[in-house]
This record gives sequence, C-alpha cells and structure tokens, in this order.
Amino acid sequence: MQTLTFNTTTKEVNLLDGPRGSSKVMESFYNVSTVKIHDAGFYEIMQKTSEDTNSAIPVMRVPISNTNMIIEK
Repeated sequence: MQTLTFNTTTKEVNLLDGPRGSSKVMESFYNVSTVKIHDAGFYEIMQKTSEDTNSAIPVMRVPISNTNMIIEK
C-alpha cells in the first residue's frame, strides 16, 4: 500500500512507499492544481503549466486500489 498526500494550501503532492511517518518519498510534485479521481480506478495528479496559470496537465496516475490519499490544509 502506498500513500498520496495532497496539501491544498502549498499545492504539493508527495507519493510515499507506505504509511505516513515511516515511509520514503517516491515522487514529489509542486504547483499541483488538483488530484482527480477517475472512474477507471486511478488518481490523476494535475500540475499547473508555467506558461498559463489557468491550465494544468496530468503528470502522474496511481491506482486507487493500492493507494491511500490524504488531503491536508
């Protein structure tokens, strides 16, 4: 099981290789506008582009089946 943490204040996402507190960071993303939940069974991390602050592109998808998502303020 892996853990995805999304801080809505700092707009940062970290993907951990296990539970919070005792796990290593596998991936980090900054300028994240949102994390979408898709019916196909994955979380999609959307990152703002540097050219246009109103647009975002997907930078990673992780399966919901083995990922806990924590939303922080």
